[in-house]
Amino acid sequence: MFRISQYLRELALAELTGQWPAAKPRGNGNPVGPVVIWNLIRRCNLTCKHCYALSADHDYPGELSRDEVLTVMDDLKAFNVPVLILSGGEPLMRPDLFDIAEHAKRLGFYIGLSTNGTLIDAPMADRIAAHRFDYVGISLDGLKETHDKFRRLDGAFDRSLMAVRLLRERGVKVGLRYTMTALNAHDFEPLLDLMRAERVNKFYFSHLNYAGRGNIHRSKDAQSQTTRAALDRLFERAWQAAHDGLDEEYVTGNNDADGPYLLQWVAQRFPRWTEALRDRLVAWGGNASGVNVANIDNLGVVHPDTMWWHYSLGSVRERPFSQIWTDTSDPLMAGLKTKPRPVEGRCARCRYLAICGGNTRTRAQQLTGNAWAEDPGCYLSDEEIGLPDGYVTTAARRTTIRLTEINHA
Repeated sequence: MFRISQYLRELALAELTGQWPAAKPRGNGNPVGPVVIWNLIRRCNLTCKHCYALSADHDYPGELSRDEVLTVMDDLKAFNVPVLILSGGEPLMRPDLFDIAEHAKRLGFYIGLSTNGTLIDAPMADRIAAHRFDYVGISLDGLKETHDKFRRLDGAFDRSLMAVRLLRERGVKVGLRYTMTALNAHDFEPLLDLMRAERVNKFYFSHLNYAGRGNIHRSKDAQSQTTRAALDRLFERAWQAAHDGLDEEYVTGNNDADGPYLLQWVAQRFPRWTEALRDRLVAWGGNASGVNVANIDNLGVVHPDTMWWHYSLGSVRERPFSQIWTDTSDPLMAGLKTKPRPVEGRCARCRYLAICGGNTRTRAQQLTGNAWAEDPGCYLSDEEIGLPDGYVTTAARRTTIRLTEINHA
C-alpha cells in the first residue's frame, strides 16, 4: 500500500517549518511480521467482475475451522504480525467471524474488515462497532449504475452506501475502496466527491491486478494516460487535504510505480524537497509482496499476497505460518526477499528500482510466465525511468504481442 497522504502531510509540514520531518521509528526494535490479509471464507453473496478469489454464493469445502484459525492467530502474534485484515469472499457470511475478531482483539492485533457492505444493516453495524474493529473497508466501483453492474446486483450501491453511513454513525472508521478499469474510470472523480460529501476519511485506489476475474478482464485495464490522470487528481486532493489540515487519507495499491510518479509530481512543484522525499520513498522500498504483506486463504494456504492465489508457499495445517514465511528455499520467496530483486528488462535498468522494488510481480508472471520479467503494468515512460531512446527488450516485445492478442480476443 502506498500512503500518499503520509508523504504529502510531511511535505506540508516541511513547507511550513523549512525542514523535512524525521521518520518515526517503527515498533520496539523487535522484527515486525507482515500485515496478513486473511480470506477467512470464500463464499460471497456477490459475483463481482474483478474478484481475485472467484467467489460465489455457496459453501466451499475444507475451510479452516474456528479452532484452527485461533491456533494460527496465536502463531501470528508470536511472530509479531501487527495487523490482520479479515476478508473473503464476504467475511460477514462466516458464522464465527465475531468470535475470531474477539480473540484477535484480545491478542492486541489491529483488525480491519474488508467487506462489500451489502449485509450491513443497523444490527450488524452495532455488532461491528461492539467488537471494536479498527477499520472497515467497503468497496465501491462507481456510482449506482456502474457499481451495480460491476457487482451484478441491483441495489448493491444503495446497500453499501447505507453501510458506510451506519458505521460512521457508530464511530467506526470507514474507508472506500475503488479498483479502476477502463469501464469505471468515468466515476472516479464523482466517488472522490461522494467520499467528501459522506465525511469518509479514507480512499483506497487500487490498480487492476491480473489475478482471478481481474486476470480474465485484463484486456479492459485502464490505459496509462487514464491512470496518470487519476493519480494526478489523487495527489491534488491529498495535497489539498494535507495543506488544509483535513482528516482525509488517500492510499493506492497494486502498482508501486505510484511512488516514482509522486516523486516526479513533487519535483515539478516543490523541487527543493525532491531529495528528502526520495530518501523516504527508498526507505519505503515499494512492493511488499512476500516481505511485509502476506495472505492466508480460506483453506489455510499461504501466498505472497492476495494476488498470488495460483502459487502456494505451504499450508498452515502442515507448518506454522512463521516457518512458511521465513523459508527461502522456495524460489519465488527467495527472489521476493532479495534486495534488489532479480528483475529483468525495463525494471532491471530503471532509475527508480530502489523505490518501487520492481513493482507487482503477479502481472509479469501472468502475462509472460516469468515472475521476474518487467512489469507490463508500469505506466512510466522509458524516458522517465532513464532508458535510452528506442530501448525495447525481448520481454517487452512478447508482452506487446500478447496484449495485442488479448485486446482482439
